[in-house]
Amino acid sequence: MIQIVAAALIWLLVVCLLPGIRVRRDHSVLTAAITISVAMTLNIDQVYVGIDSLLGSRNFADLLANVCMVVGIYFLSRAIIRAATPDGTVGKRDRAGLILLAVMIVGLTASFNAIVTQGSSTRFMVDYGDQWPAALYSSVQFVYIGYVVTVTGVTCFRFRGGMLRPYFRTAFTCIGVGCSFAVVIVLLVLVMDILHLQGNLDAMRSVSPTYDAAVVAAMTFLCVGLAIPPTARRVLRRRESVTEEELISGLTKIWEKTAKKRQDVRLVRDTVVISQQDRAQRLHRMLVEVQDALLVEPGLGGSLDIHDLNVLNAVEIYLAGAFVRQPSVRRGKGSGRYDG
Repeated sequence: MIQIVAAALIWLLVVCLLPGIRVRRDHSVLTAAITISVAMTLNIDQVYVGIDSLLGSRNFADLLANVCMVVGIYFLSRAIIRAATPDGTVGKRDRAGLILLAVMIVGLTASFNAIVTQGSSTRFMVDYGDQWPAALYSSVQFVYIGYVVTVTGVTCFRFRGGMLRPYFRTAFTCIGVGCSFAVVIVLLVLVMDILHLQGNLDAMRSVSPTYDAAVVAAMTFLCVGLAIPPTARRVLRRRESVTEEELISGLTKIWEKTAKKRQDVRLVRDTVVISQQDRAQRLHRMLVEVQDALLVEPGLGGSLDIHDLNVLNAVEIYLAGAFVRQPSVRRGKGSGRYDG
């Protein structure tokens, strides 16, 4: 059951990220989420047995799931750190990290090949965790994951205060908490590996419920944290669209009174071109034309009532705020985003 819950959470994150795939320049979070989703899905018993049977019933599905997990964790960590840190150098190619990842995968594969197994097992570490190669197989993976999520969590907590928008601060806080629970998972796995090697199965089983709860908590906080920015952006964009439509409607009436018939202040002669522009650009262009018309012919101001003046003021305030609404999530240099 725990595997199904974890897989469902990460697939929900993928669903949240998919709507922005066309406009998002960086797809690293989506790619990482899909990779981790595959890993979590392979841990579901029915899926595991079916896939492993296609691979010769030698538990290669377990190795595939673990490799997908560490690869996904690495690229997810890089995306989060790149978004959180104010140092643009983080965006450069991480050769050391890639080399460490490659070495870890080689070690994971070597230790797996040394494990003596008998057919597919949906409880791989429970059945074979008493073997030293199996303990090494588990430890290599989780020590690496522990290192990566620790660095990621520390980075999130360190730089969350510099985020410009509240929802980004909330998102990075959730990710940091999720990384903290992930570290707890790593420690619990290492404890269970040691207890299994010692043959203390009762103590190992007593740790298992805490491990299950930590997995759900970690996945929940991480998925919520990663889903907040793209979801918040879509909600805010819808609100902005409604506001822009209202402002355009009001400003159009003023534009028709002032700038429509004055070709000398028109920035674009064809009104069809104006209507096809982005709403914010259209607002800006119409406002400039209205202001130019009033400057050239001050008498036009007499045709504006108090409502018209309020509309002009509202448009100016909105467009001034547009300069603050930047794609970056924090102050400083760097990519500043992980959700596109």
